[in-house]
Amino acid sequence: MGILRHLQHWLSGQGPQLQTTEFVPETHAIRLWADTYPWDAMVDAVTQSFAQRFPKKRAKGGRTPISPRVLLALELLKHELGESDEGICQRLRTDVAVMYACGIRNVQTDGSQSHFVLPETLAQFRRRLDHDLMDKLVAIQGAAAMEEGLVSPAHLLVDTFPSEQGSQRVTDATTLYKAQKKPSSH
Repeated sequence: MGILRHLQHWLSGQGPQLQTTEFVPETHAIRLWADTYPWDAMVDAVTQSFAQRFPKKRAKGGRTPISPRVLLALELLKHELGESDEGICQRLRTDVAVMYACGIRNVQTDGSQSHFVLPETLAQFRRRLDHDLMDKLVAIQGAAAMEEGLVSPAHLLVDTFPSEQGSQRVTDATTLYKAQKKPSSH
């Protein structure tokens, strides 16, 4: 009961806000993951794509719209953590590191619960992510990673068929590597 007395002002929405940047350690895996993404550029790409493909105006009234930043982060984090829609939406309510990854920097519980996301909302967002937009997001992320020196543009091979380590399975990547190593006989 003692801990609740210390948190009662935050839980009732009357005290200072919880700063996720101060609460989540800089070495936390989810914070490190979130800090690698060029969020502004990716959110701009999503917003522009949706505006072009779904120009319909939002109806007045109803629930406050959820930020594309939150939805995009949840979708990416869901796959990173192997969560279901329900699981990642629940973690957004309870896990400060997930709030940090979603760009939520100040948290204060109040009646609106505006940062809560329903699994149905996440599913609707996912349906709007088309192939062209996903290609653009990958290009943005790749360019940012190269700019930061995290990856090199040379010698990047992607094996789309995962296998156990030590497996002798022949892959296109293996064949290409062996072909490039062989001296040409012409």
